[in-house]
Amino acid sequence: MEFKDYYKVMGLARDASQDEIKRAYRKLARQYHPDVSKEADAEARFKEVGEAYEVLKDPEKRAAYDKLGAEWQSGEDFRPPPNWDAGFEFQGGGFTGAEAEGFSDFFEELFGQHGGHGSYSHRTHAKTQGQDHHAKVEIDLNDAFHDTTRRIVLQAPEVGNEGHLHLRKRTLNIKIPKGIKEGQQIRLAGQGAPGLGSGAKGDLYLEVHFKPHPLYTIEGRDLYMQLPITPWEAALGATVKAPTPAGDVDLKIPAGSNSGNKLRLKGRGIPGKPPGDIYITLSVVVPSAESEEARELYQEMATRLAFNPRETMGVS
Repeated sequence: MEFKDYYKVMGLARDASQDEIKRAYRKLARQYHPDVSKEADAEARFKEVGEAYEVLKDPEKRAAYDKLGAEWQSGEDFRPPPNWDAGFEFQGGGFTGAEAEGFSDFFEELFGQHGGHGSYSHRTHAKTQGQDHHAKVEIDLNDAFHDTTRRIVLQAPEVGNEGHLHLRKRTLNIKIPKGIKEGQQIRLAGQGAPGLGSGAKGDLYLEVHFKPHPLYTIEGRDLYMQLPITPWEAALGATVKAPTPAGDVDLKIPAGSNSGNKLRLKGRGIPGKPPGDIYITLSVVVPSAESEEARELYQEMATRLAFNPRETMGVS
């Protein structure tokens, strides 16, 4: 996906004030408006400027975009990392107000109706009630197996008196309940925006996501992993140690197993009612034949076993 440099589109420095962004948009919108401009690419430029302004005029979108831009290396195909907006605190459900229709794939990926915090719901309050805030947070998979407390840092975009964007940080200690799932929300009462007058504060909703894990992929409460085994464990059967987030377990490998065979550890997934399972895909790993002894052993197997795995394909 092509990275869109919105500052370059609008001819602005990255530290431009919100007023400078507004003035640049008014100038460029007049210059490229299809009804008045005689330039051949006026319509495309007008749309490009409008997309850039949609992001840069909004402190929340701009702060998130700035984070992505800082990580992008010129010349590389751009792909936003998973949960790229984790740790940003937003009002009103984050990016759901963005109208992605007609904008680029880049905009759609980051700020469209199906990105950002689109799953959040809005609450209706009395006029004096403070607005709810929302944020994504990332936790370790192991946190879902125990009641635990984690320290998180959130960043909320703000515009200062001089019109420049900055990030206000705050630190919270949050309780993570055992059995929490991907996408589940934790409500922190009174941690949102202050109310007007004597109105109560809004709430803070934290949408939980798991950090990438080196062993498991996660679907609901179920975990999926690949387990390497030796050829003799696959052929003869064996009992091997298999890792789970709650500790190693003894796993019985049936004799005659092959790569791709699947086994299930019932109830060993994320706790719940009912708990999830762990699905294990076997992967037979063949030792290398680097030593003379290993080569002789493989040659003996080739001679004595006379095994042809391609026999059913009609080739010798």
